[in-house]
Amino acid sequence: MKRINIGLIGFGTIGAGVVKLLKKNSALISHKTGVKLVLKKIADLDITTDRGVKVDKGVLTTNVDDILRDREIDIVIELIGGYKPAKEFILRAIKSGKHLVTANKAMLAVHGDSIFAAAAKNSVHLGFEAAVCGGIPIIRSIKEGLCATKISSFYWIFNGTCNYILTKMTKEGEKFDDVLKEAQRLGYAEADPTFDIQGIDTAHKLAILIMLSFGTKVRFKDIYTEGISNIAPIDIEFASNLGYKIKLIAIARNDGKSVQARVHPTMLKSDHPLATVGDVYNAVYVNTDATGPTMFYGKGAGMMPTASAVLSDVIEAARGIAQGFSGRVPLLSLKDEFMKEIPIKPIGETASKYYMRITVKDKPGVLSKIAGILGDNGISLESVIQKGKPSSKNVPIVLQTHHAPDSGFKNAIRRIDKLSFVTKKTVYIRIEDQLE
Repeated sequence: MKRINIGLIGFGTIGAGVVKLLKKNSALISHKTGVKLVLKKIADLDITTDRGVKVDKGVLTTNVDDILRDREIDIVIELIGGYKPAKEFILRAIKSGKHLVTANKAMLAVHGDSIFAAAAKNSVHLGFEAAVCGGIPIIRSIKEGLCATKISSFYWIFNGTCNYILTKMTKEGEKFDDVLKEAQRLGYAEADPTFDIQGIDTAHKLAILIMLSFGTKVRFKDIYTEGISNIAPIDIEFASNLGYKIKLIAIARNDGKSVQARVHPTMLKSDHPLATVGDVYNAVYVNTDATGPTMFYGKGAGMMPTASAVLSDVIEAARGIAQGFSGRVPLLSLKDEFMKEIPIKPIGETASKYYMRITVKDKPGVLSKIAGILGDNGISLESVIQKGKPSSKNVPIVLQTHHAPDSGFKNAIRRIDKLSFVTKKTVYIRIEDQLE
């Protein structure tokens, strides 16, 4: 049986999961591939901490060159994350003719052009299934399972940390900061959760999937991004009263002339399939011309689900090596000569329905002045809710608008927040009634 050697760079949580799964299912993988996968080297700055999996000491090294310069290593797995030195290691591995598997979504979102170009030039396999949605095989589904269809739009719950926080706030009425601390204690959120709660992690994944789905390269900075830190229990309560749930959603729509690409908290109808996705789970809702809506659901992170995605790419590369070919499927779903430059539509040119919570002094004439400003900007109201105790000096007014252009809505918000009777910055959340 042919032996294919693997070098692993990064022996953290996911790296340990890869080793565990490879050990556990070694015979099964050999039966499916006809080759024997051998983990020849593991490089990490820390090779003394117990990862909960037995590894021969001779396999461990602190010098990444022991992998990158080893001509017997066929496939390199990069799991250190970040931009530096990951980019250098990835490009060196590719240049030396080694097939590359990575879970580094941030790297691909920001520096994907140079990495994909290098892989194509050197005729090596570049696998990145684990970069998006952990154990959900969405990249392979788009590149192969849906390759005969035209994808018009997709909507994702990409981030398990945010979904856990919003689910907990919805079920138990807890405050954002309290639930975030609990998520950190349970290991669902990083010590520095900025990338997660501000939507950056989700936007990284969105950039990758837009390239695959729409055949256009996208600059990460062009993706409009909002996080969830301003969501309060009162907003979740009002959303429920209106028949909605709040989720952090990645939205991409392609009308042929431009692409909408945005990440922000969104109110979804409570009975929509995405609204029912709870806790740390991820989901992808894809619309195509042939299949209509299709939804993928599962664990989007974690040691073993992500390790499964990593090894699926390793196995694909190994099958290519065994059969003497590489590049059976284009790296970005389309061959490079068919990629198009489709502009990203500025957020100001998009339109949505909106939920608004305006905190005001309880006095006559307040609502009429607010409605007047909205009317000046072409925004009409669908519903109004006002709740307040007789003794309250400040009360929330909740408005639900009809579809309105983002630019006009933002202009209205700026004017409203300057009114003398408005006591807090207005909270707003976009509403998606029909995901098509």
